[in-house]
Amino acid sequence: MRLDYFIATTTTLSRRDAKKAISAGLVKVDDQTCRKAATPVVRESEITFEGQPLSLPGERYLMLHKPRGVISATTDSQQPTALDLLPAGIRYGLHIAGRLDADTTGLLLLTTDGQWSHRITSPRVNCPKTYRVTLREAIDETAIARLEQGVLLRNESRPTAPARVHRLEDRLIDLTISEGRYHQVRRMLAAVGNHVDSLHRWRIGDIVLDPALAPGQYRELNADEVDCLG
Repeated sequence: MRLDYFIATTTTLSRRDAKKAISAGLVKVDDQTCRKAATPVVRESEITFEGQPLSLPGERYLMLHKPRGVISATTDSQQPTALDLLPAGIRYGLHIAGRLDADTTGLLLLTTDGQWSHRITSPRVNCPKTYRVTLREAIDETAIARLEQGVLLRNESRPTAPARVHRLEDRLIDLTISEGRYHQVRRMLAAVGNHVDSLHRWRIGDIVLDPALAPGQYRELNADEVDCLG
């Protein structure tokens, strides 16, 4: 990690102010004054700011309400990413546990904890994800039954695992799946002769997207939320 990232992550300074503090000689690395913002440091480095020792926080767990048009990536030169929505000082080390395509909105989980995210994304764990699906056409009982039995997607040799379907209106359903195939929800509805007009993920396991979060906003998970996927 660059020294200026470390200072911005462990203090209230912005990245710009962290660089100024380093240039002013206010930061020491392993008891030596360091004036280069790009100096690489590791978690074990002994770093002080104005004489006060600094240390990285423990593992971090966030939920983000992803808006439409934002991609689930850490960096991209062409499109805004989910991490672009976060303050620069907290982005370091975060990765996305369960991606959404650019046109899908809703719950993203971000963490620095690789084992925790593996429990969400591993096909062996079968962590359920629930999507609010707006359809082009009304869905009938036959299509619902097929989704709940598992459907064969185009160009694939094995059907999907059985889904759970809760019909809210003729063209509005909650669909719960435990797999993560490419564009799976859209392809499942296409397989039963329908089309997805909009897609919103609102639940992963027992974690529900906080209704107080507007698109683009985030918050830290509380201990119960972290533990429920642990």
